[in-house]
Amino acid sequence: MIAIPAIDLREGACVQLVGGSYDAERVRVNDPLDALKKWRSLGFKTFHVVDLDAALGKGSNLEAIARLLSHEQGLTFTVGGGVRDTARVEAVLASGASFVVVGTRAIEDTAWLSEMASRFPGRVVVAADVKGREVVTRGWTAGSSRDVADVLSALEPLPLGGLLVTAVHKEGQMGGVDLPLMQEVVRSSRHPVYASGGVTTQEDLRALADAGAHGAVIGMALYTGKLDAAAVAREFA
Repeated sequence: MIAIPAIDLREGACVQLVGGSYDAERVRVNDPLDALKKWRSLGFKTFHVVDLDAALGKGSNLEAIARLLSHEQGLTFTVGGGVRDTARVEAVLASGASFVVVGTRAIEDTAWLSEMASRFPGRVVVAADVKGREVVTRGWTAGSSRDVADVLSALEPLPLGGLLVTAVHKEGQMGGVDLPLMQEVVRSSRHPVYASGGVTTQEDLRALADAGAHGAVIGMALYTGKLDAAAVAREFA
């Protein structure tokens, strides 16, 4: 399993939010490149970049994303946040992202998702943001009234690059992961599963690895020093 530092972008800065609430910003690194350089220096090679402003329709951090992706050759980036049309999918992949992450439109428009997955096989990752068991959309502000199991079932036939499953109810709270949810997702899907939300300890990471997760996205615990980033990189980078 790979440990993946999150680089969440807001107003050009790298931030960490508690519980996905835009009113609860706990960490801010003014230059996202500083965050990337720090995690690189410890040995991390894969990064998850999210444009929070685009996710809420409040702007774009494309310039910051371009700087991150062009910084060093050979790194792996998954890039998402507000990717809701074909042009944005094409732009993200053309900018050097290894994978493009689609959430809201992927959940709401299966025909479009199928077209994107067929055009870019193995490079589209679907973000299933889960609150309790309900998949939520539009920057976690809207419910879909769909159970995570139903959503996963609909995604099974598609040639995806993976599933990014975020336990929204655990996000940024450093209270541990929703292990039963992640175990269920891994069991029920043939796609690589990236787990996100609540990763707090090395034991959380080991439990996700034992569950069969392909990757674990880590945010708050790394940025606050709750997790020993060097130790995480040694074991999981």
